[in-house]
Amino acid sequence: MSSPIRLVIHGAAGRMGQRLIALGSQDTRFALVGAVEHAGHVRIGDDAGTVAGVEPLRVVISAELPTAADVCIDFSTPEGAERAVEQALERRMPLVMATTNLSETTKQRLRELASAVPVCWAPSMSLAVNLTMKLAQICAATLADHRTGTDVEIIERHHRFKEDAPSGTALKFGEIIAKQMGLQQQAHGRQGQTGIRPRDEIGYHAVRVGDNPGEHTIIFGMLGETIELRVAASNRDCYAEGALRAAQFLVGKPAGLYTMEQVLGLA
Repeated sequence: MSSPIRLVIHGAAGRMGQRLIALGSQDTRFALVGAVEHAGHVRIGDDAGTVAGVEPLRVVISAELPTAADVCIDFSTPEGAERAVEQALERRMPLVMATTNLSETTKQRLRELASAVPVCWAPSMSLAVNLTMKLAQICAATLADHRTGTDVEIIERHHRFKEDAPSGTALKFGEIIAKQMGLQQQAHGRQGQTGIRPRDEIGYHAVRVGDNPGEHTIIFGMLGETIELRVAASNRDCYAEGALRAAQFLVGKPAGLYTMEQVLGLA
């Protein structure tokens, strides 16, 4: 039997980091060898298992990636992601990048990392979301030349603590659809006398309520009929399970930038 994959979680004390630790520590594919937070975080020095609400794991939360690990998952903040990429570059460590709203500098550094080691970078780790993206692509390609035209609106809902809007997943849906349909404009919400809807526009609407872990509805509106694709999470485990699946996928792969489509066998 092969040895467990030595796993590091970056953003270990966050909501997603805790779920990754809880699920990863129970998964025989992995051995948790590192849990990382930013320097000065109140949980630095605490046991990662205790922070995640499971039994102590004898892995202390620190501010640095360990030197001996097979793969790191970053599920933190844009600032945290920047630190994770820099440390992964120093250690030549494969990385699953699950954080969204990255700066252009971080994106460029991710590409540099991918020239040296395997990297999975995706706006959503969810199987259901990635399947829905394929369906959205099919719809958009089919409706691109619809005789009455097609209006595209994307509605996303997330918890009150989410700091960016619209979500990275919503923007990825829009990117996929815009490419297929040649849509050039974006509208982020509407107010007042907006006039007739432009023909080459995608509308985005961000809702922030309670503890909603993530929900997206993509509307293709035609004259006389409508298609709606809706995907929703009931908890955060789907994102954590997807990230763990991506981590396993990267081990042994050549350097390069990989997508969740490739991880899930959809590409």
